[in-house]
Amino acid sequence: MIELNDKYGRGFKTLRVSLLSTCNLGCIYCTMGTEDEVSYDHRPQSPATDLVKRIAALHSQLGLKTIRLTGGEPLLYRELEAVIRGIKALGIEDIRMTSNAFLLERHALKLKQAGLRSVNVSLDAIDGDSFFRMTRRKQLQRTLKGIEAAIDAGLEVKINSVIMRGQNHDQILPLLDYAIAHNIPVRFLEVMAMGHLYGNAEQHLFTQQDILNTIATKYNFIRLPRKPSATANYWQTEQGGVFGIIGNESEPFCQDCNRLRLDAEGNIYGCLSNNKPIALSGNESGEELNNKLQQAMQQKQSLHFVGSELSMMHIGG
Repeated sequence: MIELNDKYGRGFKTLRVSLLSTCNLGCIYCTMGTEDEVSYDHRPQSPATDLVKRIAALHSQLGLKTIRLTGGEPLLYRELEAVIRGIKALGIEDIRMTSNAFLLERHALKLKQAGLRSVNVSLDAIDGDSFFRMTRRKQLQRTLKGIEAAIDAGLEVKINSVIMRGQNHDQILPLLDYAIAHNIPVRFLEVMAMGHLYGNAEQHLFTQQDILNTIATKYNFIRLPRKPSATANYWQTEQGGVFGIIGNESEPFCQDCNRLRLDAEGNIYGCLSNNKPIALSGNESGEELNNKLQQAMQQKQSLHFVGSELSMMHIGG
């Protein structure tokens, strides 16, 4: 195991694993937003054994604390349960997933039993028309049933909501109301300059302060202390509801980011703002892997998120 830190004291303790670059929604911040657009990756999915082998190699060097499974949409990965069991067998207990929950109702209990601890559900609107405007899909109820199934299965659940000015900023209070009613946190995300929005995100930016001002029209709240390496700042309402804001532009979380990314093609990235892949076969010697991890560490930006031409669907949402 190596102690790998940059000049800001940042290391790698969380690994985000993109299982595949395919999604069954067409969210307008990932795609160009046409109704029939779905990202299908026709390459064979990497076998669970290969993925776990790469994760094991990284874990042996870094002593990883948390694995987050992403995509694309991870529920479309055929060997998802096998990957979760394989990660748990490595001694990593904190296994999380980010999902759109479209298929979660039928899988939540099995994933919990395999070792999944928590799921962040992408939900950008609680109104059917707004949901369609954001995702280009009409079955809002499938996502809501997925959330309820995850809660019933005993998974820790959070909602992630990307807020875009002129698209769904009117959904902030309804989403918060829904989260409070179900006793789960909701995190509002400033839109990120990724993929087709790189260099063009500012027109959609609804800032952290804009979000707080909106919530203040209905709720009184206090700010909670920030946890180390957290992506979000959190607040608590007088009624006990908790919400967070991931302020990629307003208050970036780069200063103590501890995340390493592994994409579906076996490449690692040290930073969302870097689109240069570092190929990982899983067969590297300790020295070779150490050198590649050093390269990934050098990719980390200073202290400000700048974005990338890579889509979040590719590098892992």
